[in-house]
Amino acid sequence: MSHLRRITLLLALIPLLAHSQTLRKDVEIGAMLGAMNYIGDLNSQSAAGKMNIAGSALLRYDFHSRWAVQFGFAYGNIEGGNPDAIEKRNLSFRSHIIEGSLTVQFNFVPYQTGAYAKRFTPYMFAGIGVFGFNPKTLYNGNWYELQPLCTEGQGLSQYPDRKPYSLIQLSVPFGLGFKCRIGRYFTIGAEYGFRKTWTDYLDDVSTTYVDGELLTANTEAMAAILADRSGEIDLDHAYAPGTQRGDDSLNDWYAFFGLSLTVKLNVFDAFRKHQRCDAY
Repeated sequence: MSHLRRITLLLALIPLLAHSQTLRKDVEIGAMLGAMNYIGDLNSQSAAGKMNIAGSALLRYDFHSRWAVQFGFAYGNIEGGNPDAIEKRNLSFRSHIIEGSLTVQFNFVPYQTGAYAKRFTPYMFAGIGVFGFNPKTLYNGNWYELQPLCTEGQGLSQYPDRKPYSLIQLSVPFGLGFKCRIGRYFTIGAEYGFRKTWTDYLDDVSTTYVDGELLTANTEAMAAILADRSGEIDLDHAYAPGTQRGDDSLNDWYAFFGLSLTVKLNVFDAFRKHQRCDAY
């Protein structure tokens, strides 16, 4: 069976893995624990944003000593803020990230869990993902969802080029990792990966300020309050409509670092065999 056909079979028969000895010996399940951070308008597009705890469940199919395909389901939180006395934007947000991804790994050194001659390898990975997010901001002790408020005039007739953004987006995960076998069935690893997105609204900040009265008339008063929070720093300050609020030339990104532990599915076969042997 070709590698492509085996991958296709795995996709179709994941619920039946427990009944397939051929796939069990090449499939690992596990978890990853680490941190997630954000790169965008509210941290000056820096990769050194605040890290928040994140985790992932994963299923990996090692169909070749150099290649593997991995399914992941991750959850984490990102946040950013710019309460800056010079810019006076005083904007901040946080958002959960729920991500499903399919990536392909290339091992720089031939590797196989349980093979004594192939104990560890660095690897690189890339793939496709889909994620959900929902930016919120804290104001007077309460958290407000920002997307429904259209803080930059999204959906208003006065701004026909600004469409409401979707809270479900595609991403391209890619990065580097390292994995090492522990015994016949277990693998530990470390991985750092970026997520390229096609949205500039992870933080609800992208373009320019709009007229507060226009926002209030078309949405609600809270939209105008949260769109321009510079008055909380300087009571006499307010941004004029058209003033830059974000940088729409660059989309937002997020990144995930994690430590992982996986186990081959055929460990359960070995466990059952050991129990039968003990019974005799």
